[in-house]
Amino acid sequence: MGPTGPGPAPSPCTAFDHQGVPPYAPPRGSSARAGAPGSLLDPGTRRDPQPLYRSLRGAFPLVHDEPFGAWLVSRYADVRAVLRDPRFVAPEPGPVPPHAGAYRAALASVRGDRVAAALRAGAQRTAHVLASRLASRQEADLVAEFCQWLPAAAAVAALGLPYEDTARVHAWCRTGLDHLGGHRPGLDACLRPHIARRRAHPGDDLLSVLCAPGPDGEPLPDEAVTGIAGTVLGAAGETTARALASFLANLLDHPRQLDLIRARPELTGAAWAESLRRDPPLQIVPRRTLEPIGPIPAGAIVACLLGAAGRDPARFADPDRYDIFRADPGDLAHGTGAHHCPGAPLARLTAEAGLNALLTVLPGLRRAPGPRPRPEGLVSRSPRTLPVCPR
Repeated sequence: MGPTGPGPAPSPCTAFDHQGVPPYAPPRGSSARAGAPGSLLDPGTRRDPQPLYRSLRGAFPLVHDEPFGAWLVSRYADVRAVLRDPRFVAPEPGPVPPHAGAYRAALASVRGDRVAAALRAGAQRTAHVLASRLASRQEADLVAEFCQWLPAAAAVAALGLPYEDTARVHAWCRTGLDHLGGHRPGLDACLRPHIARRRAHPGDDLLSVLCAPGPDGEPLPDEAVTGIAGTVLGAAGETTARALASFLANLLDHPRQLDLIRARPELTGAAWAESLRRDPPLQIVPRRTLEPIGPIPAGAIVACLLGAAGRDPARFADPDRYDIFRADPGDLAHGTGAHHCPGAPLARLTAEAGLNALLTVLPGLRRAPGPRPRPEGLVSRSPRTLPVCPR
């Protein structure tokens, strides 16, 4: 079943700029707050936020959540508008890394196909190794033994780094690298010797591709190569691991749709996009206002509820249903506009390689008997365990 028609793209922040501002509760403990449906910090919301999300979308699309310390935006059109509006910025944006433009330029240039090929090859090799380790097991936990390791290990393989660096890179990915690479002490020191070797003796890995001359005949400087490698590693962090866990859980919970993907692997990309819509790994994305916008004062924090927006019945038909044939699952999970995550292609390649390896190596893969663990978390949300029978 597909979505309801998306209609024209909303102009920035239509919910805030026009007459007829939707119901909201003013800040500072106003009596209007008593009519609000509750707070993100209320008991039970962490266990299951969907009841609160439904109340917010229905009657309080813009509301100040005093305990949480933010204005909440929950409808798809409004969340999308906030994420695309330059008047809303990351709460602590920090300096723009000098390599941010180089990453996109490398993908847009003739390097693009070679970059994708290197990323895909690394993900495929790594996924096959991890899946093979589970082949003889009676039971395994896909989160601990597959999802948490695949993104970082795939990035290591794609970059052509030694296998021995996997544990160190895995720790970096889980404790500080963001989608633009962030800054970790030791990252430059780890990569510089490998960059020097690739410049002298190129191979077919991602570092070699980045070190090769571009369309203008000039190679990227070391700083840009290091930054792009950091971006790849940042995309291999906790968020991708959580997204992969939800993706596999959704398919295992819908065995008929999983069987369709076994027969038609080309459906994997659509299945991934649908999982990001229904169960985004980041449920809440914060933004800060640069100026007063409607009832929201300048400098206020606005929480974009991706977990609510992805199930907005005004945008999606039967929004709680997981449906790999949904025609347009939206584009919020990896950001949009200027905040679109550059690591999204790597996350998708990793998910596709991971699922293909599991279905190839473990054709009898299924949920283990017993209670099914529920997703956990408020800001970040995914299953913490995923018990399966590999054969």
